[in-house]
Amino acid sequence: MKEGIHPNLHKIKVVMTDGTEFETRSTWGKEGDTIHLDIDPKSHPAWIGGGKKLIDSGGQLSKFGKRFQNFGLKEKKDA
Repeated sequence: MKEGIHPNLHKIKVVMTDGTEFETRSTWGKEGDTIHLDIDPKSHPAWIGGGKKLIDSGGQLSKFGKRFQNFGLKEKKDA
């Protein structure tokens, strides 16, 4: 490996939105810095399952439904 091309990896403290803290290694900041998260897996809808409601903006879901309404397996008729 080439010398001097890799970033400095050091320990930092991460503070989640609910106040919990943990220590990890990172290239962000410098040794002993603290990062306060605005969004984390405990609060963001992408991780906690919020916003499961589909919003049909511009009728895109309706268009999709109409386009593929007949898509599927055809029934097999007995001979």
